[in-house]
Amino acid sequence: MIVCHCTNISENDIRAAIDWMRTADPDTVITPGKIYHALGKSADCGGCMPLFLDTMRASDNLKVPMQLRALRTGVSQENADEGRSQSHRIPQQISAA
Repeated sequence: MIVCHCTNISENDIRAAIDWMRTADPDTVITPGKIYHALGKSADCGGCMPLFLDTMRASDNLKVPMQLRALRTGVSQENADEGRSQSHRIPQQISAA
């Protein structure tokens, strides 16, 4: 089935690119951009991206390397301050006129 009509990329093309990248480097992080690059193409309109991602996720060789798993476990709304203390701003001096 054709996944991207703009660049004529099929499900088989995506699976083959993922397999090739996984064989070349077992620890690589595979992204849509890397798949396009491996196929010698570039994204055009982006309308295919939901189907493109679904096709990627369906591949048996698409896995997240062990060292990258659970990197976001501590992220929550309470930690949204990027690790800064409560008083991360420098107080402004009020000048007397």
